[in-house]
Amino acid sequence: MTQAPDVIADLTAESEALDAVVAKLSDEQWETGTPAHGWAVRHQIAHLAATFRLAGLAAAQPAAFQQMTSRLSDDFDANVAAAMADFVVEPPAVLLSRWRSERATAEKALAAVPPGQMVPWLVRPLPAPVLAAAGMMEVFAHGRDVLDALGVRPTYTDRLGHLVGFAVRTWDFGYLARGLTAPDVQFRFEITAPSGALWAFGPADANQRITGPAEDFCLLVTRRRHRDDLAVRAVGSDAEHWLDIAQAYRGPAGPGRRPGQFSQTDQA
Repeated sequence: MTQAPDVIADLTAESEALDAVVAKLSDEQWETGTPAHGWAVRHQIAHLAATFRLAGLAAAQPAAFQQMTSRLSDDFDANVAAAMADFVVEPPAVLLSRWRSERATAEKALAAVPPGQMVPWLVRPLPAPVLAAAGMMEVFAHGRDVLDALGVRPTYTDRLGHLVGFAVRTWDFGYLARGLTAPDVQFRFEITAPSGALWAFGPADANQRITGPAEDFCLLVTRRRHRDDLAVRAVGSDAEHWLDIAQAYRGPAGPGRRPGQFSQTDQA
């Protein structure tokens, strides 16, 4: 499976689906606590707004982005808090409007990047479609926190393929986040799309194998569900360990989620 050319359009669609949910909320509902400790719905949307702002700057003004990131501290959590600080204090209607504006700016900037040109990013430079796929990961993860907080059960489409491909590309992030050395082996990933299609990555004869449905795989790599509550399976000791540490983002892994934490929501 290769990166589909419509990733930016799919990023727009995923963002709009989440937008349609939060746009209906009362001001009080924006204060609803989410599974991320200390974060209400407004924190999740503020984080997304800040992330899209960074992506838009990186794509449209690489030098300015690099200058800005050169001033970041070694404290990951402090950097996250600083990035979203001027968003999270806004009234819900203003925050929603600003998130929409940052999304539109980032999507336009990413679409304008010439094919093959790299865009600077927080970990390493990425092609614009891959950075858009990283955006899909952010929208999925923080959007799922919002939906879980509101008791909304989402229905996903094959747009998840962008996140699946990104997670496979960044399969070593879980090791890096923990100061571990990734094993010198190749993994085979066989992930079943919402449509029933099979998305396969890696050597067909690999001894280390990961299989499962796309939604569960995405919940695993964004650490929004505990592996015990997912239908993702591993063959091989390295693959088995990977299920414990998988994450498609850099930075601290965080506590993740407890086994059984969402059993009633997931069955709804």
